[in-house]
Amino acid sequence: MSPILTQFQRTRFAASSLAMANGDSRNEVLASLAELIRVNMAKILKENQQDVARIATDHPMRDRLLLTQERLGALADSVISVMQLPDPAGQVLSKKTLPNGLELSKITVPLGVVGVIFESRPNVTIDVAALCIRSGNAVVLRGGSDAFYTNTILVHLIHRALEKHGFSTDLVYLMPTDRAHVSTLLTAVKYIDVIIPRGSEALIQRVRKESLVPTIETGAGVCHTYVAASADLAMAVNIVVNAKVSRPSVCNSLDTIVVHQSIAAEFLRLVAAPMQSYSVKIYSDDVAFETLAQVSYPFLERATESDFGREFLDFACSIKVVRDLPEALAHISNYSSRHSEAIVSSDEIEAKFFLSTVDAAAVYWNASTRFTDGGEFGLGAEIGISTQKLHARGPFALEKLVTEKWIGIGQGQIR
Repeated sequence: MSPILTQFQRTRFAASSLAMANGDSRNEVLASLAELIRVNMAKILKENQQDVARIATDHPMRDRLLLTQERLGALADSVISVMQLPDPAGQVLSKKTLPNGLELSKITVPLGVVGVIFESRPNVTIDVAALCIRSGNAVVLRGGSDAFYTNTILVHLIHRALEKHGFSTDLVYLMPTDRAHVSTLLTAVKYIDVIIPRGSEALIQRVRKESLVPTIETGAGVCHTYVAASADLAMAVNIVVNAKVSRPSVCNSLDTIVVHQSIAAEFLRLVAAPMQSYSVKIYSDDVAFETLAQVSYPFLERATESDFGREFLDFACSIKVVRDLPEALAHISNYSSRHSEAIVSSDEIEAKFFLSTVDAAAVYWNASTRFTDGGEFGLGAEIGISTQKLHARGPFALEKLVTEKWIGIGQGQIR
């Protein structure tokens, strides 16, 4: 057996001890982890700088990789938030007694061993570990080589927290970054219960094609905001700018502005100045291009087909001008990754039709797509945003890290 499979076996064996531990014991681990993050900020930032130094200053993934004292403080806070959530395991979902007297109950139990493959964002290491520990799951982490130093020290702190409270460090295993080992993880059906990829479309496609282990996709976010004819334009500008520039490297940031033709010229003139202040590159269809050219927008290109349905992850977006709501809905349906979509409208009937029609994990009326986040939704943290429809959709957080088990108690019944 290969060393990697041997470690998977050990993680599998350790998982039962965490699943059987009570919620208070698991929370003690998380409390220690939050404290270790705060006490060791300087060390974490030093290791993080080794990772950040290897990536170009203008690379869009740099922001995903970068940790700061503020971000580490928020990460520690998120661990505490996870502690304060109800334990999702051990909940009785239903009970009944069959005519023959057999007593049946359905309860929630941990998934077992969760495998997570992710890129760039070292905060995922802490978020995933906290969620899995709280819910009684062991976890195998496969982070990218670009975050090697940061992930290594974070897992070291997780291990210290586990050891302090008598748990095996095998419960959280950080795999080597060698790409060859990914296939080992994807085919380890004997040891891994579910695989969750979090990263680029290329990563997700590889997992989808190669994995023999059941997967839950946390897909790329191609997010649209439709500015309707009835929109409050000042509100629309605030929402669109926030969705694009507040943190463009994340999956819930805006990629395409869809705007009704009747207010397109006025809206584009209003949004141009704040977008220009952030040097946002805009790929415009012909109608929007003419308006933005008239106001001498400096970061302007004509859009091509490939600029729609594109996750920019940077200070860039595309614009599509449409005749009416049906055309807006058709455009979104064609190019959406079914992550997060929004409408800005003063027409309640139109907005509610949009909310009920658009097929996405999260849909907003007069709000920014940037809210699609486990922490913002009061879920403590998330493993990712699931864009599929089986088991979990939207922020994949604590409540979804369990499955169901039926328990039957009899007095000798036979069939």
